[in-house]
Amino acid sequence: MRHRECLMIFTRFPEPGTTKTRLIPRLGSRGAADLQRRMTEHVLTQARPLQDVRGVDLEVRYDGGDAAAMRAWLGEDLVYVRQGAGDIGARMARALRDGMAREYAAMVLIGSDIPGISTALVQGAFEALAEDPVVLGPASDGGYYLIGLSRDVKPTDLPTLFSGVPWGSATVLADTCRRLRRLGRPCILLETLEDVDRPEDLPVWERFNPNIA
Repeated sequence: MRHRECLMIFTRFPEPGTTKTRLIPRLGSRGAADLQRRMTEHVLTQARPLQDVRGVDLEVRYDGGDAAAMRAWLGEDLVYVRQGAGDIGARMARALRDGMAREYAAMVLIGSDIPGISTALVQGAFEALAEDPVVLGPASDGGYYLIGLSRDVKPTDLPTLFSGVPWGSATVLADTCRRLRRLGRPCILLETLEDVDRPEDLPVWERFNPNIA
């Protein structure tokens, strides 16, 4: 029998003026929020097949809005959990610690702003976790768009992985890899993908959906 696995998606409720703010000068507040909405829905389109293929639990970790608004937007078939306070490192550590408490065999956490994400890529991340304790998906800006942990990673490892990381910098991935070496945790790297966060990133989304306006 396969042990339980969990896919966690980090996103934000698409309220105009509060999401994708660096895109507002180009798209306007409503346009930026609409892009956030559409990118999240795109990621979920890629994530939902894994419920059938692998039987994963699918969890949306959200910021902004509330659970009722999230259900009205994305459906009743998902688990919704508020991200909570703190920087992105604290929020990811909290989500993964919760998953460890539920004794998942493997957990994969992804963001909602990577148009190139695919069902096959996330499936590959789970498969890699059967052999290695950590998998990372490098982002072209020096960060990462995916982190996966097997049950071999312990709650006591999380502060080393997520506390004091220079989030938003071009050294996040390299810094995380150094921290993993310090912990003695081997890591598999997936293919590098591009995220969409600034106006100059919009062509990345256009390659998947040209109608962004």
